[in-house]
Amino acid sequence: MTLSYIWSGFFLVGFTAAFAQWLFMGDVEVFKRIIDGTFISAKVAVMDIALPLAGVMTLWLGLLNIGEKAGAIEFVAKLIGPFFSRIFPEVPRNHPASGHMVMNFSANFLGLDNAATPFGLKAMDSLQSLNPNKEEASNAQIMFLVLQTSGLTLIPLSIIAQRAVLGAQDPSDVFLPILIATYVATLVALVSVAIRQRINLFDSVIMGWVGGITALVGGMVWYLVNFMTRTEIELFSKLASNLVLAFIIAAFLIGALRRRINVFDAFIEGAKGGIQTSLTIIPYLVGMLVAISVLRNSGVLSFVVSGFTWTFSQLGWNTDFTPALPTALMKPVSGSGARAMMLDAMQAYGVDSFVGRLSCVLQGATDTTFYIIALYFGSVGIKRARYAIGYGLLADFAGVVASIWVAYLFFH
Repeated sequence: MTLSYIWSGFFLVGFTAAFAQWLFMGDVEVFKRIIDGTFISAKVAVMDIALPLAGVMTLWLGLLNIGEKAGAIEFVAKLIGPFFSRIFPEVPRNHPASGHMVMNFSANFLGLDNAATPFGLKAMDSLQSLNPNKEEASNAQIMFLVLQTSGLTLIPLSIIAQRAVLGAQDPSDVFLPILIATYVATLVALVSVAIRQRINLFDSVIMGWVGGITALVGGMVWYLVNFMTRTEIELFSKLASNLVLAFIIAAFLIGALRRRINVFDAFIEGAKGGIQTSLTIIPYLVGMLVAISVLRNSGVLSFVVSGFTWTFSQLGWNTDFTPALPTALMKPVSGSGARAMMLDAMQAYGVDSFVGRLSCVLQGATDTTFYIIALYFGSVGIKRARYAIGYGLLADFAGVVASIWVAYLFFH
């Protein structure tokens, strides 16, 4: 019911705000903006997201089926099994879901959004096969989804590219702050859900993996910052990302051929599910994106930012960060909307201004929580999200706080 209340709240709060603007401010266009926005968002959900996703899903579900038959997913599951068996205790050791989740997290970390989504949907489907209550999210699905919402990414190439287009002196100067902020969000996501699910975080395996990953990320950041120029970092990102994808495809094919598997038949067998998955998520996407559109076009977010600015000024806090808050408030509900807020902040305040840089950090620090919930839970027919939304937003909040702190540290 939580998702139903939130979804209804988006509409009701939006309509209330619009009515207030018409009644007290004389804005006769507000209702037109809202209704036009609902039609546009419905079209975007189907034509720009679901249908293009069908092609990507068809390709990668076919390749994943080859990988499964080749034993690649089983191999990855065995490799990560000791760690995942601790944070996903409901998932049996060496279950394919572990391999799918690892590939999804890896693709997200490298910024491979087109590959990460099919991996993630396949992982959610694998977890659903273990779920005894098909309409209610399991603990494992909640842990997986909340980790998704933290949006851990190594190099935010799209943000760096947008800064370069707008003439930033050093477009990649937000790279390290974004990585720090998104890693904080990921740790908060892991720790908070683990506490809720009563997972022992002091287990030696969990401590070893988390410590090892922290050292790996820290070492990689240290090397990139100290030994590479901006151009070299961008080149490294492009090369590493595409090389990983090429390696995955080649490994799947070689492994399948060694097992004398008919790879094309295996591809067709897996690819058939791509269209069905895309059709399944259309109602969920349309419903969520239209509700988000009502909230956005009603001007609710601008009212909230004004309220934050007044509150923080009354407390005597520095309020230089508040003009960047629209990006933070928009990100959980709309990635494209948050991107538009980020670009607007850079254009209004300057691409190398504190607000411009903070907007970039906020854009890269978290992911689109409500979109992810609609996409992933919708793909397997889950209707009761339990505490997934609250803990996803908690990870978002941690990312926002970390973004503001690190932006003051680096740029203020």
